[in-house]
Amino acid sequence: MAGAANANGPGAKGATERRSWAPMVGLFLAQVLMSFNVAALPISLGGMGQDFGVPPTTASSTIVVYGLAVAALVMTGAKLGQRVGWVKIFRVVTVVFAGSSVMMMLSQTVAWAIAGQALAGAAAAIIVPALVALIAENYKGEQQATAVGSLGSARAFSGMSAFLIGGTLGTFVGWRPVFGITLALAIAVFILSFTLRSDRGDKSVRIDVVASLLIGGAIVLLTLGFNNLNGWGIVHASESAPFSLLGLSPAPAFVVVGIVLGQLFFVRTRGRKRQGKDPLVDLDVLRNPTERAAVYAMFVIVAMEAAINFTVPTYIQVVQGRTPFDTSLAMMPFNLTVFVTATLIVRFYKRFQPRTIALFAFGLTTVALLWLALVVTNNWETLPTILGLIAFGIGQGALVTLVFNVLVTAAPKELAGDVGSIRGTTQNLASAVGTAVMGAVLVTTLSFGVTQSVEKHPELPAELAAQVDLGNVNFINNDDLRELLAETDATQAQVASAIELNEGERLRTLKLGFLLLAGVSAIAALPASRLPRYRPEEIPE
Repeated sequence: MAGAANANGPGAKGATERRSWAPMVGLFLAQVLMSFNVAALPISLGGMGQDFGVPPTTASSTIVVYGLAVAALVMTGAKLGQRVGWVKIFRVVTVVFAGSSVMMMLSQTVAWAIAGQALAGAAAAIIVPALVALIAENYKGEQQATAVGSLGSARAFSGMSAFLIGGTLGTFVGWRPVFGITLALAIAVFILSFTLRSDRGDKSVRIDVVASLLIGGAIVLLTLGFNNLNGWGIVHASESAPFSLLGLSPAPAFVVVGIVLGQLFFVRTRGRKRQGKDPLVDLDVLRNPTERAAVYAMFVIVAMEAAINFTVPTYIQVVQGRTPFDTSLAMMPFNLTVFVTATLIVRFYKRFQPRTIALFAFGLTTVALLWLALVVTNNWETLPTILGLIAFGIGQGALVTLVFNVLVTAAPKELAGDVGSIRGTTQNLASAVGTAVMGAVLVTTLSFGVTQSVEKHPELPAELAAQVDLGNVNFINNDDLRELLAETDATQAQVASAIELNEGERLRTLKLGFLLLAGVSAIAALPASRLPRYRPEEIPE
């Protein structure tokens, strides 16, 4: 079989029929456009808050709205692309994204900024599956594998550049010029789109509106539920919860209802497939165990990446009291490693099977997380910590590119848009779950650890603990804790003991978080072991 596949498959054609990389430059920049926009939003929150006279929590609604729009609409966007034609709709939504950048630059109220990001999210919901479909349309074999790998490297490159460029502009000029960069990127992508192979679309494709509402509602509820586990409460409703259910938090209820809606979506999708009607997404792309294993592996690695991206900045900015620019410098070794690995991993596809690469990569991420749990301190500039982040970045960069490539190469070209929509849905949901669950675990562990430690420190009487409520202090730096304690009748010795206790429990919580992630990484070897044993060039078209 391998011999026949090599004679007729993508690898053989790729050897004799190579295309210019000019179209891929446009697709690469489209991924940069989306990722740069996402990375620029957190940097801009302070400036938007000052300009619009709103608190950062209100300005952060721009991030929430963008993510929800992408996650809820990506499957519908994929079907719309199949109907209209990928090149045509790609150009249209690129113009829409450019319009959202103009809205951000000219917005006079926070409502306009939120509307701008809703528009950007809706455009990205079509760009995400379009990238996969257009790569499948324009490249084959080794070129296709390289093109897929470039999307993973584009995400890391964008995050790195957005922090550096956005941090500099935000500090010395203002937040609005940051979105001038996204406008320039959108214009460049639109111009380069004319190098793409044209397609006419299929007017016979029908969009299942009911399924679209089911999956959209499921993703919105799951994302809101997981993202607000900390703020609204894991079990009991907190004061910040928008409402309560007999005193219980709405966050877990959102998760449960989201899961139910997701199951109804799958039931309806399979039913339409049996009836010979167009489903919103063709589940044939997940028919084989190897393809389902790729999705599971993608979910795990993206969730772990999100957990790291939450944990490290939290400690650097909140615990150490450093700036976002300092955070970008501290994260640069990790982001740079992901960028380089995602680009170069395709060179190993000819030598090793996807299963072998995935098992090695998950083994590397497991070892890296165990190493971080062992060596991490409250100072991130130590060489052992940097080495641990680099090792994790190598495994993460290899896995994101690999599992995505497995899905793209295994599916027929006409289902490439469905692969893209599944990728977008999986990554957005995994990012929300990884961030929320890691946050919930760390906060709960810290609160429990501080409470237990206070009971073991006789120099910290119960009256003082009640005044400060140390168990609910969350992650706080030493200076802020001193100010908090200054409002009580604590003595200097008690302040010193409280700070020492807080430092110890913060570090213990961090180490436990890395240990838990290492366990998740080790368990992920199970789906990774079910990835294909073939090489990309051995897959028949």
